[in-house]
Amino acid sequence: MNGKYDDIIHLPHPTSARHPRMSMTDRAAQFSPFAALTGHGAAIAETSRVTQERIELSEDEKTLLDNKLQILRKLIDEQPMITATWFSPDKKKAGGSYVTATGILKKFSDTERALILEDGTSIPLMDVTGLDCELLYSWLGDLN
Repeated sequence: MNGKYDDIIHLPHPTSARHPRMSMTDRAAQFSPFAALTGHGAAIAETSRVTQERIELSEDEKTLLDNKLQILRKLIDEQPMITATWFSPDKKKAGGSYVTATGILKKFSDTERALILEDGTSIPLMDVTGLDCELLYSWLGDLN
């Protein structure tokens, strides 16, 4: 005998009569990494997410936008194709983002104070910053 464990090195591997052998997958799982700070990555991603500030329209821009909305109310039966841009406030932090949608104007919802497009998109009137429609040009000329 040369080594310290020569007397037991060739003995069969002990097997428990009460507990079954652990599978290789379960055994490997014991050594896999884990997230000690659950949610930490999501919190960092949320903090780094950039929002935009709301742009305040000038009085002239507000007037022009109001005129466009009044004309669109008159043209609603013609199902005008519009492109609207509005500010969408962020639910988690200050600021928000500007959203643009194009579609057929279905109705003005006075209860929701919104424009409703044919695809169901609801555009809050108070947040609209831009509105474009080919039919408007014949009513007001070049609006831009």
